[in-house]
Amino acid sequence: EKENWPTPEKGFAAMIKRMDTDIGRIMIMLKRLRIDEDTIVFFTSDNGPHTEGGHDYTFFDSNGPLRGFKRDLYEGGIRVPMIVRWPGKVSAGTENNKQWAFWDFPHTACELASAKMPDGLDGISMLPAILGKDQKGHDYLYWEFHEGGFKQAVRMGKWKGVRLGYDRPIELYGLSSDIGEKNNIAERHPDIVKKIEGIMKTARTESKDFPSRK
Repeated sequence: EKENWPTPEKGFAAMIKRMDTDIGRIMIMLKRLRIDEDTIVFFTSDNGPHTEGGHDYTFFDSNGPLRGFKRDLYEGGIRVPMIVRWPGKVSAGTENNKQWAFWDFPHTACELASAKMPDGLDGISMLPAILGKDQKGHDYLYWEFHEGGFKQAVRMGKWKGVRLGYDRPIELYGLSSDIGEKNNIAERHPDIVKKIEGIMKTARTESKDFPSRK
């Protein structure tokens, strides 16, 4: 309230403060119950910064060097951190840059709980990465989004392909040197673009509810 910020940004800051406070309450409760040393805590988000309610995601530089925001398939819309607290197993302050996505979480949770994973899902357990061990990776990660038009994205190692429409050209970015997806290098790497195009065709199943063409 004391800051001279626009009203939407005050509301946004208040929500972040409340979230931080409530997470703190959860951690305190785990300690009171004497299970904090035996509990794994995951913290992440389902998308990058947003523009709802008049909020300007650039006000607090919420996406840092990343391009785009919620509903984009550029990194700013889909790339988020996964924070794991596991006393005695994960050392504080350690980092791991292994790429994984929400469809890997059920497999990870099932392995942690020694539970059987349902058939027909294509995620993998990321428990080895969490423990700092060698981790099997994905050949690629695939996304598509239909609000505001059909969009596709593929992450394949250091390569990121984005297509903003079924008949639009594929944009290609090398994320190891261009995390902000500023330089489209598709013309320089036609072989990579062709491989990504193949993934975009085969990684999805056409749906009457979510068609690739209107």
